[in-house]
Order: sequence, then C-alpha cells, then structure tokens
Amino acid sequence: MTTEFSFSGADIFALAEKLFPLHRSITGNGVRRTHDVIQKVVPELVTREIPSGTKCFDWTIPNEWNITEAYIANMEGERIVDLVDNNLHVMSYSSPVDDVMDRDALMPHLISLPDMPDAIPFVTSYFDDRWAFCLTENQKRSMRDDKYRVVIRSTLAPGSMTYGEIQIPGDSKEEILIHTYTCHPSMGNNETSGMAVTAYLARAILDMPRRHYSYRIVYVPETIGAVAYISLNLETLRKRIVAGFIMTCVGDDRTYSLMPSRQAETLPERAARYVLENILQVPYDDYTYLDRGSDERQYCAPGVDLPVVSIMRSKYGTYPEYHTSLDDLSVLSADGLWGGFLATFQAIQVIERNETLAATVLCEPWLSPRGLRAPLADGKFLDDFSKKVSHLLAYSDGETDLLAISTITKIPFFELALVAEILKEQDLLRPVDKRTRSQNQSF
Repeated sequence: MTTEFSFSGADIFALAEKLFPLHRSITGNGVRRTHDVIQKVVPELVTREIPSGTKCFDWTIPNEWNITEAYIANMEGERIVDLVDNNLHVMSYSSPVDDVMDRDALMPHLISLPDMPDAIPFVTSYFDDRWAFCLTENQKRSMRDDKYRVVIRSTLAPGSMTYGEIQIPGDSKEEILIHTYTCHPSMGNNETSGMAVTAYLARAILDMPRRHYSYRIVYVPETIGAVAYISLNLETLRKRIVAGFIMTCVGDDRTYSLMPSRQAETLPERAARYVLENILQVPYDDYTYLDRGSDERQYCAPGVDLPVVSIMRSKYGTYPEYHTSLDDLSVLSADGLWGGFLATFQAIQVIERNETLAATVLCEPWLSPRGLRAPLADGKFLDDFSKKVSHLLAYSDGETDLLAISTITKIPFFELALVAEILKEQDLLRPVDKRTRSQNQSF
C-alpha cells in the first residue's frame, strides 16, 4: 500500500525542536504551552482540565506546580547551576526555597550520576514535600565553596491537570486509540518524539479520504494522566476501543521495538508484527509485557483490559541516554521519527482494512461465469489472481480474519484486501461481526 503525505520526517523533527525546550511536569503552564505548539499542527486538539483534588481510582490529582526561576550561586553571585541552562536542573515538583546554605547541608539536595559525569539526571518527586537540584557529577565535584545561595521560585497551589484530546469520526463508532504523554521536560526520544509523531499521525488520519474506525487521540501526563483519563472514560473505552498504540520513544534510528499487551495476540500486536516483518521488513527487539513501563500499564490493567501496544524505536530504559540530559535532539533524526510514524500508521492501515469474512456458498463457487477464473493457454490450473481468490475463499470461515489468512497463505495483506473487495461485490463473501454473531453460523 502506498500513501502520499503532505509532510515528511523533517516536519516532524521541526515540531520536536519547538517542543523540546518547554518545561513540563504533570501539571502546570508548560503543559499548556505544549498544547499551544501542537495545535499549530493539529488545531483539532482540545485542551481539558481536571481540578486538583479530583479522585481518580486510587489516585488524587495533586496541586498544580509551576516554576519561574531556580539556581545555585556562590557568594559572589556567580550561578553554578541554573534552570535557564537546562530544564532538568531542578527535580520536578520541588518545593520553593530561598536560603544561604553551608556546602555540607546542600549536598544531600544535589543529585548526579557518578557513572555518567557529563549527564544531568531526570528526577521527580510529585507527591512529597521535597526539593533538589540535578546536575552533572562534574558540576557537583567543582562545588568546593563553604556557602551557596540556593533559590527555587516555584508554586504549589490548587489548580488543575491539563490533558488534550482529538476525536476523529469514522464510519464506525468503534475506535482506535493513540496515546502519548506530556510530562517530561526536554528529553528527545523518551517524550518529545512521541508528542511530535502523534501530532502528525493525527494529521495523517484527518487527511484519510475514508475512515472505517473512529479515532481517539490523547495527550496526558504519564501514569496519573492515563489513570485519570481512564477513570473519566472507562465505560466508553471498554465499549469502543478495538486497538490502541502508546506513542513513546519513536525518534531515534538505532532499532525498532515492540511492547505487546498483557493479553496475548491482540489485534494491534498482530498488525504491528505484520508491518515490521512484512512491510517495513526490519529486525526489531521483541519484548514481553513483563518489560512494560509506559501507559500500557494502565490500559492493559485487570478490569480495564484494553488491547494497547507500543511500536517504538529504542525502548525506554534500554539506551544509554535515557532519563538524562543526553537524551537531547541529537538522539533524534528525521529518518528515525519518520520510521516511528510509518510503523504505527501502517499498522493502523492494516487494522482499517482487516475484517472477518464468511463465504456465502457451500463448497467452492463456480468462478468462471463470474470472470474470476479463466482457462490458461499453457494448461496451468490457476493463475496468480485465481489462486488468491481460491485461498481467500478456502479460509473465509467467519472465524479467521484477513490478517490471519495473509499470514497463512503468504499473500501480501493489502493485495488480499483488494481480492476481498472483489469477492464481496460478487456476493461470495460477507463481513461478519465476531462480537455479535451467534456461535452457530449457517449459510
């Protein structure tokens, strides 16, 4: 299947460049500014707010956190560590402080990575009254003065948690979910890539001439945002979601990765494997649900049980720059982002065209009068098209979908889907709704 797009990997990278510098946490004005940037690409994104104190299953939406300034300076006023230089320099949700401190008293509030002396770690403390600075090990070792001025100008007050949603209608009310998160500041592959690729997935879906499924595209803070979103929409999600994709770590060009659902062999997992193995034809790192770490933990949780997977490039936690300042824009590439986009978009196209079909005639139908089989001069029994017709009819039992038949017969999926359209027009196949039909299907 070939599709023309009005954008390229360079456009996705340009959006990533705009999103990367914004300071984000699970709440606050940085998330709202992030939505403003995304809306330049997808004006259909609607921003919503959940008030602080709202109960969401076992969680409660915290007070809103905002920060305007943070630094450590020596007594001559020289700033040794400054939030202006890197968004990771302050532990997310740090409480305010303005003090002159002895070096020994300050040291427990400094977080570094001794094994990565040039990297600033990403650290959070969303629900504890704490403060800390994150800095490189080299910066920490250079701090030898007796006293330092320490300033964090932050606020923690009742407000709200911001999330965004795009709903795109299709012919069916059944939905495909695309989910990404907006809470990590200035990390390239880990978060910026997911936000940027998701925006252009939304653009591509909006540009599709026809959509069988409806689409639900969600931007939320990781974990608590997903929990809150599910708590607000659980019954609708259970009724409508047929497949879902978590968009994270989709921007480098080192590898591809697949994170499946808790439930085995879900539709999005099967579509993802087909795309990676047969369309993109790339090797990929094949993980299990035991390796989970993103918001599939919420959508696949017992009692929620939604078929949600991730097609990633380098998976979170597996590449050396992960959760540090080294995961910057240099980790991303236009080609890497484009590969992340194509993998999920192609999987969506497979799901769009996939269906379960039942033959309408007992035994083999008479194909020749319908123009579906013609005698060949060289005496061969079947030509290539007739073989596809024959194989598709042989496996269209009302139980086996097109994706499974493609795997069994080795007929490329989109070629098989075209044959299916022809046979439906000839009334030799009819679609089956597997969720509502009776167990005993008769002709």
